[in-house]
Amino acid sequence: MRILILATAYIPHVGGAEVAVKEITKRLERQFEMITVRLKKADAAEEQVGNIKVYRLGFGLGRIDKYFFPFRAARLANKLHRQNHYDVVWSIMASWSGFAALFFCKNSSVKFLLTLQEGDDLRVPVRKSLMVHHWFKQIFQRADYIQCISSYLADWAKKMGATCPIEVVPNGVDLEKYQISNIKYQTNHKSQNQNSKIILTTSRLVQKNGIVDLIEATALLITHYSSPVTLVICGDGEERKKLEVKSKQLGIADEVKFMGFVKPEELPKFYAIADVFCRPSLSEGLGNSFLEAMAAGVPVVATPVGGIPDFLRDGKTGWFCRVNDPASIAEKIKYILDEQNKAEAQKVINNAKQMVLDKYDWDGIAGQMENIFKALK
Repeated sequence: MRILILATAYIPHVGGAEVAVKEITKRLERQFEMITVRLKKADAAEEQVGNIKVYRLGFGLGRIDKYFFPFRAARLANKLHRQNHYDVVWSIMASWSGFAALFFCKNSSVKFLLTLQEGDDLRVPVRKSLMVHHWFKQIFQRADYIQCISSYLADWAKKMGATCPIEVVPNGVDLEKYQISNIKYQTNHKSQNQNSKIILTTSRLVQKNGIVDLIEATALLITHYSSPVTLVICGDGEERKKLEVKSKQLGIADEVKFMGFVKPEELPKFYAIADVFCRPSLSEGLGNSFLEAMAAGVPVVATPVGGIPDFLRDGKTGWFCRVNDPASIAEKIKYILDEQNKAEAQKVINNAKQMVLDKYDWDGIAGQMENIFKALK
């Protein structure tokens, strides 16, 4: 079986979707090729990345190249199809790549697999596609199979008019990587804060991840609860300056550590020193970072939005806080850090870790994807 993947980004640009494609394809004995966007001029126009032959279109102009991607990709897909005779075209998300798959499939009998990995508020892609909303809905309606990383996204597919089989297959976790006993090198950040409890978040610094609420919650923990805590933020993004200013305004600049972009292979070091993981998202497709924290044995605080309720049960595998509510965030973190609740917290940690081991191993997830490919034969 030959499979053509259409995606708006791929390695070296890394996000949850890119990791999922990498982990799934390296476990399956299929022939994979990919057409994606050349996001930066330094990106190779053509190369082998793991188990995928990658073709990148564009001039390294980022967003501008994305606008033209559906047309360029459909044209190249037709050319490659005449040479390689693909069995399945696999679109990663219903965005630019979804349009490319739609245009390509209009002129071929190749089966169309759509994967939904969207993490933003789902009103955003609908709003962005307003001028071509009819075509946008056709992405869902033309698909022969839809794989979603959460029940939340599966419901969205149905609302968009999908009539094909829809299956929830989540993203996974590299379980070996996040076993704390296997981490050989740890960040020295803990030694600099011996008396502080570490609150960790790993996140793009964008509005939808609610980091400003977490900073305000940290201020409440320090000033109202007199809790010695340090907030460690791994990640970068458009809101960083705003968040740094907010920390200074609240008088906790010394207790909020902006680590900037941290390579995925370096993240386990930070989970190893964390006492609590929190990302009070406003929207979330699934949230790999929560699963990584659970695999590492770190208690998790999150909001009940998007795909998070698929794996987080309040008081069972983590704790829910309210959306846009720093006081609620602070209250849940304080509860977890309270020595009187240590036994209960450990029980929740154990439940969460076992759940990740049982349901979010990449080998099992790759097997589920293999069954989908077989169904598309």
